[in-house]
Amino acid sequence: MAGGTWTAQNKVRPGSYFNFSTSGTLGSLGSRGIVAMALAMSWGPSKQIITINAGDKVETLLGYDITDSKLLLVNEALKRAKTLLLYRLNVGTKATATVGSLTATAKYGGLRGNDLKIVIQTNIDDNSKFDVSTLLAGVEVNKQTVANIAGLTPNDWVVWSGTGSLTATAGAALTSGADGSVVNSDHTDFLAAIEVQEFTTIALTSTDSGLKAVYASFVERLRDDEGVKIQVVMENYHTADYEGVISVKNGVVLADGTTLTAAQAVAWVAGATAAAEVNESLTRTAYDGAVDVNPRYTNSQIEAALVAGDFLFTQSQGRALVEQDINSYTSFTPDKDRRFAKNRVLRVLDAINNDLKRICDSYYLGKVDNDDDGRNLLKNEYVKYLEGLQSIGALQNFDSKTDITIAQGEDSDAVYAEYYVQPVDAIEKIYNKVWVK
Repeated sequence: MAGGTWTAQNKVRPGSYFNFSTSGTLGSLGSRGIVAMALAMSWGPSKQIITINAGDKVETLLGYDITDSKLLLVNEALKRAKTLLLYRLNVGTKATATVGSLTATAKYGGLRGNDLKIVIQTNIDDNSKFDVSTLLAGVEVNKQTVANIAGLTPNDWVVWSGTGSLTATAGAALTSGADGSVVNSDHTDFLAAIEVQEFTTIALTSTDSGLKAVYASFVERLRDDEGVKIQVVMENYHTADYEGVISVKNGVVLADGTTLTAAQAVAWVAGATAAAEVNESLTRTAYDGAVDVNPRYTNSQIEAALVAGDFLFTQSQGRALVEQDINSYTSFTPDKDRRFAKNRVLRVLDAINNDLKRICDSYYLGKVDNDDDGRNLLKNEYVKYLEGLQSIGALQNFDSKTDITIAQGEDSDAVYAEYYVQPVDAIEKIYNKVWVK
């Protein structure tokens, strides 16, 4: 279904259109916690979306344990997010090894294939058969007992080719595996693939200014033209001046001494933003496992960064804290004031858009009559949903008698909905006046 913003009631496609200005069972909150990210990797399926849930074992899929430095950004994203939609940008070259008539080829292209080795030995119980073992970094990950090459079946790491008998070997290492290169068109392929998925945030861990503009335009189109309220997180791009872009200014230092740049910290910020509930702010939230920031800033530098629309970390008592949960929007207007720069407020407004659009598209468009009864049914759905947000502290002061109107639109198939909402922000500033007697 179509969505997005509207100026006049002149839309062509059936859909739910929303404008935001300052001033039941169906109506439930949609799920959050899904982050999308594209990376160059040394193992794994290429050019497709891989769904990884927090806690999943990923070694056979991505080539390494989740704690390995090769999967640093995957691990950072999943520290908070419940689901990562991962896209491998590069294809790479597959490592191979040949022993007699048998050729072993790595299942995926990439450098990780060079850590594979094939060992072929005569079976001790039946000397007419061979034990064919696949080793990864010296550890056996697969073993098959077969009479000849035809008996071998592919495993999680290698595929086989060739015909005839097997030749014993103490160890044949796969070689010539390479990661290959990534070009900007690989990112546009990712954006095309991810557009049809459901997610909350998208992470760009590149420092390329051209890619930043591409990602920002992608999110702006989805938010404003398609009605899909997502955010993109990238490093040092406050010039976007847009609520859909979170600009990360600095990185952190992890407890094990690993120093993350702002571009690398994007993965955590995107995951944490995706996981944050509509009634939750990340202001003063500690970065999981971090003990310092990289680099540190002075008070005046921090203030300047916040005014510019930067999301940054500050050091406090051996932790790296989010200074303020903001996005890059700074060009405030009467119709769109500074509250739109606060990510907690934006999460509420985005939830209203995404959830009511989902409810309307699924249960009302083309299914309910546009008469008084139908519009009252729709109004009750809106009220139930908005009161639900108020009950969890995401909204305040909503009055179903005075704050919402559902009326006949200009066309016979149109409905006009107008309602007032007041998102709840977090306490971020406390001014104290102390009288001394």
